[in-house]
Amino acid sequence: MSQRSQQDGGAAPAPAPVPAPVPGCPGPEGGAVRRGRPRSEAADQAIFDAVVALLESGLSLAEVSIEKIARTAGVGKATIYRRWPGKDELFVDLLRSVDPPDPVLPGTSVRDDLIAFLEAVRQRGLAKRASALNSVFSQMQLYPKLWDAYHQCVIEPRRRMGMDAIRRGMERGELRTDLDPEIVNDLFVGPVLLRTVLRPGASLDPELPEQIVDAVLTGLRPPAPTQP
Repeated sequence: MSQRSQQDGGAAPAPAPVPAPVPGCPGPEGGAVRRGRPRSEAADQAIFDAVVALLESGLSLAEVSIEKIARTAGVGKATIYRRWPGKDELFVDLLRSVDPPDPVLPGTSVRDDLIAFLEAVRQRGLAKRASALNSVFSQMQLYPKLWDAYHQCVIEPRRRMGMDAIRRGMERGELRTDLDPEIVNDLFVGPVLLRTVLRPGASLDPELPEQIVDAVLTGLRPPAPTQP
C-alpha cells in the first residue's frame, strides 16, 4: 500500500518553486523575448514535422539544412530564422517539444516531491521510446555545440529541479546531510534513466517512481535520535 506523507495542521505548504528561465534557450524556459508578429503554431508544427520527415528519410543532422527544412515545410527560410537563430536551436526546441511539461512539485515532503519528479522523468522516457527522434539523441553527441545546447536548455533545468528538492529535504531534516546532493540525485534518477537509455525494453510502469523513492529513502533518512 502506498505511504502518504502526513501533514501537520495549518496552511498547506506552498508548491515547490518553478525553475528560473534559462537565458538564450528557446521555448517556455527560454529567456529571450521575440518582437514582432506572434508566432504561428501551424508554421511551428509544419517546421517540426519537416525536420522529422527529413530525418526519417535517412538524412543525418549534418545533412538537414535550413533550406531543406523550409522547402519541406512549405515556408520561407526567413520564417524559420524569425523563430530560431540556426538549426541547432531549432533541433533543441524540437526535442523539447516532444517532452511532457515539467512538473510543479507539491512541496509537501521530499518523498512527494521526488515521486512527482521521477514520474516526469518516467513520462519523458516513455515519450522518447515512442518518438521518431530517437536517432537524434545518439547523433547529437557527435556535435559538441548542439550537445552543449541540449544540456543547457533541457537537461540542466531538470537536474536543478531534482537537486532543489533534495536540498529542501536536507534542510527540513528528511534526508541525511553528510552526502553530496549530486550523488543523492543520481541515486534517484539513475534507475529511470538506465531503463530508458540502456535497457529500452525494461518496464517503465506507473509504480516505478514510488518504488524507487521508497527504496532509496530507506538508506538516506537520518538516523533516529538515540534515547538518553
